Amino acid sequence: MKTLKFLSVFFLVIILASCSSVRVNADYDKKANFTNYKTFAYLKNGIDKVEISDLDKKRILNSIEEVMISKGFTKSENPDILISIFTKERERVDVYQNYGFGWGWNPYWGMGYTNVMTSPEGTLFIDIIDAKTKELVWQGEGSGYLTKDTEKKDARIKEFVTRILEQYPPK
Repeated sequence: MKTLKFLSVFFLVIILASCSSVRVNADYDKKANFTNYKTFAYLKNGIDKVEISDLDKKRILNSIEEVMISKGFTKSENPDILISIFTKERERVDVYQNYGFGWGWNPYWGMGYTNVMTSPEGTLFIDIIDAKTKELVWQGEGSGYLTKDTEKKDARIKEFVTRILEQYPPK
């Protein structure tokens, strides 16, 4: 019985940990010289097209600015790079099936059951564009669960941005 309790707690921790993580990926132009980039600004027309609330845009941009400054970049009117964002949202559906006979996790006797859970999942793309050539030189992407809880939104968005920009500049 102790093993059964341990396993259920173990799987719950694994599930919660997998829900909270942000999966990241990045791609970049191998010919770009990232050491030349010292200053940044936002690509206003790109950011204006993003279909999220103005408050969430502000949260994302503030987090980007904080991370870029911590990396030694300076915000400028005459930047080396322009930063733009793009977002996608979808409903993630997870189906869990429990098979077996007897008295078990559900309060019924018999075969088993299926449990379906949905949660909102979002993807944030951060594009870095060479200001002189107007070409995309780096793109970072982060995917993970979203929260509607305004108390947790700041931290969640900061986690997305920080995890994505950990990969910039490429090494």
